Amino acid sequence: MKRFLAVFLGSQASMDAWKALSEDERSRREKAGMEAWGQWVGKHQKAIVDNGSPLGKTKRISAKGVGDVRNDLAAWTVVEAETHEAAASMFEGHPHFTIFPGEAVEVMECLPMPDGAG
Repeated sequence: MKRFLAVFLGSQASMDAWKALSEDERSRREKAGMEAWGQWVGKHQKAIVDNGSPLGKTKRISAKGVGDVRNDLAAWTVVEAETHEAAASMFEGHPHFTIFPGEAVEVMECLPMPDGAG
């Protein structure tokens, strides 16, 4: 089995649209989304290596120093699958973008470290 990192993406615009919803509508969607997410976890429990977590504010560190930046990364999880396509298919119709204000999930293989690098 191969391991894959899934990153959940959402823009500031999608969050602004979410915040523009009425409190009742947001509450209804949050409840439905958490139920759907729980069902997704249950369906893929054997493939989930690490549930991951939501992501907070970002600092970028470079030769120029340390600074605050904004990106679209919202959360992450790690799954196992035979192929990249199989890993990606786990996230089709995911509540992150069908119920919550997220926009997409990107899935990439976690490759082994090159010899001598770890």
